[in-house]
Parts: sequence; structure tokens; C-alpha cells
Amino acid sequence: MPISSHAFGAIEASAYAPEIFAQGLPGSLRQASKDEAEPIVAEGSAPLLALEDIGLSFGGVVALADVDLSVRAGEIRAIIGPNGAGKSSLINVISGVYRADRGHVQLDGARYAQVPTQQLARLGVARTFQNLALFKGLNVLDNVASGLAYRTRSNFAGQILGIGRSRREQQEQRGRADQILEFLHLTDVRERLAGTLPYGLQKRVEMARALVAEPRLLLLDEPMAGMTASEKSEMAGYVRAARDRFATTVVLIEHDVGVVMGLSDRIAVLDYGRKIADGTPDEVRNDQRVIDAYLGVASDNEDGAGI
Repeated sequence: MPISSHAFGAIEASAYAPEIFAQGLPGSLRQASKDEAEPIVAEGSAPLLALEDIGLSFGGVVALADVDLSVRAGEIRAIIGPNGAGKSSLINVISGVYRADRGHVQLDGARYAQVPTQQLARLGVARTFQNLALFKGLNVLDNVASGLAYRTRSNFAGQILGIGRSRREQQEQRGRADQILEFLHLTDVRERLAGTLPYGLQKRVEMARALVAEPRLLLLDEPMAGMTASEKSEMAGYVRAARDRFATTVVLIEHDVGVVMGLSDRIAVLDYGRKIADGTPDEVRNDQRVIDAYLGVASDNEDGAGI
């Protein structure tokens, strides 16, 4: 009996997905060893996510400098800044793709020098990527179901033959995937190969794959990049609906400041790897340091008051 596309996709995602995005990184950004992957300190009540004095450099280039950030459960937390400000580097530190040179990531009360990428799903964390990371040769349903591959308990033979526990797991995973496809209005394209879809729909499929396991923390790296205005509006609605329906905490990187201002509860602003502002959308839009960073000018207003 031939291997089903879903079984192959689940095996591929389970075995390789965490490593795909770490290939080619500098040696200093190695994956944590087994010992390093364990929480350093278990703490009590705390924000769902907190970054403590994060510093990261690539050779002599400073990507992040002494960045602190807290994320409350249930909020949509945006990170914005000009090109090269360190936004994607910060997401990569949060998700364990990069190991910070100094500082710690605190996730649900546990502190890590490097978050273990191979345990992200079990820690309740999912993410999308700035560049699409779909299995373009699989259909939409199997792409989304692959987000549940970490839950697979059946053996390889069972997956090949599609019998016993493997069949039950596939049915459960496909059923859950169908629910998310309906939620994101993707049911009509469930059987289409992901690589044949328009770019905006591919971005939505990637979000569906991240959401299928109902993560507590969803990291979205430029989910609206390259979209039309109407597609951005739709995606913003889906992000808000995901937070409301699944109680998912969202950390969002996005270049469209107008979208961010209307979507986010709080916004942190990076410039040259440093956090220069942090607050509500109204506080951030009136912060002179933010205005200067986006305009590329230096302010005479030393205290950073709004204009």
C-alpha cells in the first residue's frame, strides 16, 4: 500500500522542520545541547513571555542590544522598526533559532538561555516565517495537518500502511485541520497543492498550520508582507479572531504601521537593535524617537516627548 501524502508530510515535518531554518547559521549560533535546552530556573507568576537583557551580535555587527520585552497572556504584541532594526533576529531568539550572546528568554515561568526548537510545539509555541515555509508539493489539508506531526505516536510501519493507531491519528489530525481551514475560510482550496495558490492564500495556509495545534503563543513574522490592502485587512481580522477564539497570545512583526496601530494592544519599537519605545499605539505614534527613526533624522527633543 503506498505511503499517503499526509503520512509523508507528517514524517517530514516531524523529522526536519525545526532544523530547516537553522541551517547555514554561523557557528556561534549553534543549537543548544541537551543540557542547555533545559529550563535554567523555574519561576512563579510571570508574563507568558519575557525577554531579559537580550544581546546578539553577528561578528562585529550588533543585531540586538539589551532588549527587554514582556508579553501578557491574551494580548497582540507588535514589534516594529525600520529595515535592519533587529525585528526578525528577536523572533529568532524567542523561537530558539538563534542563541542570544547574553540574556534569557522566559516562557511561561521558565528561563532559557536558548529556547529548544525541537520542543517548541510542546511548549505551546508556533510561528510563521518571513519567507514562506510550506510543503509546496503537498495539498493544503496535509500542510495544515503537518502542524500536528509532533503529536504522532504511531510507528513508521503504521504510517506506511495506514493502519491501527496511525489511521486514527490521521483522521484526528485531518479533522482538526479541517476545522482550522473553515475558520480561515480555506475549505474551498483544501485539496489544492499549496504551491499553486496565490501568495496571499499561501500566507494564510501557513498561519493555519501554525494555529492548528492551538498554541498559547503565536509568533508571526511579517504575515502580511507582499499582500494587497484588502488582503492585509482580512489577515488582520484573522489574527484578531484567532486571539479571541483560541485565547492565543500573538507576537507580531509587520512593516505596515497603519495595520499594526489598528491591530495591536501594545507596540515595541526597535532601531539599530535597541528598543527605543514601548507602549500603546497612541503612545508610540506620538513618540518623537519613533518619528525620528522612521524619518531617519535626529531629534533635538532629548526627552522624547510627543509632537
